[in-house]
Amino acid sequence: MSAEKLTRNFKLAYGSGQFAFGAMSYAMAIFLLFYYNQVLGLSSGLTGLAIGLALIVDAFSDPLVGSVSDNWRSRYGRRHPFLYASILPAAISLFFLFNPLVTSDLGLVIWLVIFSNATRTAMSLFNVPHISLGAEISEDFDERSELAAYRMFFQYAGSLFVLVVGFYFFFASTPQFQNGQLNAAAYPRFALMLSILVAVSIFLTAWGTRSIVPSLTVPPEGPRVSLVETLFRVIADVRSAVRSRSFRWFVAGNLSIFVIVGVNASLDLYIFTYFWEFESEEVLLVIIAFPIGLMLGAPFAPRVIGRFDKKAVLVLGTLAWGVWQMLPVSLRLLDLFPENGSAMLIPLLIGIKLIQGVCTVQSDVAAGALVADIADENELESGKRQEGIFFAAMSFSWKATSGVGSVVAGLALELINWPAGSHIQSAADIPPETLVKLGVIYGPLIASLTLVTVWCYLHLDLSRQKHEATLTELAKRRTAS
Repeated sequence: MSAEKLTRNFKLAYGSGQFAFGAMSYAMAIFLLFYYNQVLGLSSGLTGLAIGLALIVDAFSDPLVGSVSDNWRSRYGRRHPFLYASILPAAISLFFLFNPLVTSDLGLVIWLVIFSNATRTAMSLFNVPHISLGAEISEDFDERSELAAYRMFFQYAGSLFVLVVGFYFFFASTPQFQNGQLNAAAYPRFALMLSILVAVSIFLTAWGTRSIVPSLTVPPEGPRVSLVETLFRVIADVRSAVRSRSFRWFVAGNLSIFVIVGVNASLDLYIFTYFWEFESEEVLLVIIAFPIGLMLGAPFAPRVIGRFDKKAVLVLGTLAWGVWQMLPVSLRLLDLFPENGSAMLIPLLIGIKLIQGVCTVQSDVAAGALVADIADENELESGKRQEGIFFAAMSFSWKATSGVGSVVAGLALELINWPAGSHIQSAADIPPETLVKLGVIYGPLIASLTLVTVWCYLHLDLSRQKHEATLTELAKRRTAS
């Protein structure tokens, strides 16, 4: 583990890798349900179920990659071999996910199951080692917050890039498609661009951080183990991790908030296209405000965390997301918000989304830095260094955004009898009561569920003072051994 302060160039190289994860995960969260349901005509229930089945694989692939990389020995370190190995699988599977070569409902379901699983497994192969690396390269409380801020900045830069390039170049309005996101022919070209971008981003972060490898922890030598022995070791590592009270409450809170955010993301195109009745260019203006807010707020997060501590920032940021999520739709349902077509509507929504993003990223950065602290606490209690396992849980939580979130969103659309198919062009094609139900789900219902997340986070027993005491005790043990 490096004892020297990290340079800004190194932090940039490390953080830039999350551009790939942000682009992949946001493309899946925003476009995947809409594409298969509204564009290709597959029912929302089947689409959500097919996407959700990938979570079964995630439940195994994330901890497996985490455990194996924790114990990996090579001259390239524990994490870097996995970064390089993920490049081609991620690019190829992402391309075919948005380019199905079948047309029947059964064929689309099978295709979606196969390639959503392949894409998410490739994401595990990259993301778990990458975010675990952040905990390895520094033990400093504030520097970890900075690394998490760099990571979050680039993750949301990837999300923003997907939206801007997607709507501006691929899903722009045409005479045939006033809402360009309904144009099926645009998606394969969009996927090709995304695949190339992801491959380049992963390679650059792996290559740009290779200099740190000689100073990182090397796992103890041991005999080669079989696949079955590896699986048993993964189970043992997971059991060891869940003994940590802080880890259990953190994972519960993370899973709940990312499922909520996933439902929101999956319904974004529905709410902006049909509830607010925006055209493609107007959708872009509003939808990019949130990731811009995230990027604007990320550089300030380390200072905010330094002043108020990570747990407080985590709780307050989560509450702020819920408040700003609920506000516009709730006011509209009460006839207290500008009507569709009003000159004030888009500026108001942009302002709200910007503020929501700035508030939310504070909790995101705090969460990323807290995982490393929990790993330290676990090492003190168990004697094992398990960044991979702990960050696998965070990776799984993030991917629940486009997994469970899509399942819940799909089932919600099914329950309100949402009409599927690209012939549904505007709000005029949808019953008014169905639009009201969509608004209730997207606004007050989703927002109220953040209270579950806050309740989980309030059970965390982590602070700067406790972390400093943990590091002091760990230093004594390492010196003694």
